[in-house]
Amino acid sequence: MKTVSVLFISTILSTISFAQSAPRPRITGIDHVAFYTTNPDGVKKLYSDILGLTAAAPIESGETTRYMSGKQWVGYSAAPDPKATDRMDHIAFTTDNIAGLRRYLTQKGLKPGQIQGRSDHSLSFAVDDPEGHHVEFVERAKDEKAPAEPNAVSHRMIHAGFLAYNRAAADHFYREVLGFRPYWHGGMKDNETDWVSLQVPDGTDWLEYMLNQPAHPDLRLTGVMNHISYGVADMKKAQAVLESHGWKEHGDEHAQMGRDGKRQLNVFDPDLTRIELMEFKPAEKPCCSDFTAPHPNETE
Repeated sequence: MKTVSVLFISTILSTISFAQSAPRPRITGIDHVAFYTTNPDGVKKLYSDILGLTAAAPIESGETTRYMSGKQWVGYSAAPDPKATDRMDHIAFTTDNIAGLRRYLTQKGLKPGQIQGRSDHSLSFAVDDPEGHHVEFVERAKDEKAPAEPNAVSHRMIHAGFLAYNRAAADHFYREVLGFRPYWHGGMKDNETDWVSLQVPDGTDWLEYMLNQPAHPDLRLTGVMNHISYGVADMKKAQAVLESHGWKEHGDEHAQMGRDGKRQLNVFDPDLTRIELMEFKPAEKPCCSDFTAPHPNETE
């Protein structure tokens, strides 16, 4: 009888140990980013007319429309508080095992929401990072196809960034728990780090911390920091596409060389959120640090 009891207890402990050490399911890229707006007509003009992205029906609560780049998308909904200075709602990453990832995060002591199904047959859940950024994880339908986008300036979102004030806490969540890996870091000065880029563990999309900013930034500064970026192979060609759609260089909207050695061009939506175009690969040696992971391309 004692032998049976010992075997039973041993089996239970082994099961618990396995559950605690179960590997993290894959996190493969950026699925979508959601923003608020006070001017949906202006958003439509930017994304549909200037950037040439395809509009799609909303699938999230409160959302008014989505703009597709390949299978990725940017969603907009009406700003609940027009006086608020933050227009970013959430960032979502893709996984191929939504139930397993939720279980993994729960085992790590986090409190993810329940898994929800959507009209596009995707499954998702949400969790907050240590600074309160809303993060979603999405498992897509296996047979989903990307829409045709003959006029799009880009077919691939490559990164999203947001303000971060506690780098150690963010690193624990994104690097230690989720497995994001360093890609590049740099700053306005060579000996400072204002931006930290971390790639998803199983792909080449990345998240960018925007550091060293005031505690209460205004709408303009928050819009610059809480941003998204679309990848392009050739910035001159990308700018020519924008110009063919009626865009003209003005103010802060112009091509420039980034500190990471990649050419970039910023445009802004009506609520001053920055939408960055960035070449997939550097044209010059980056400042501050070398790249430590593969660069993205048009499809991966």
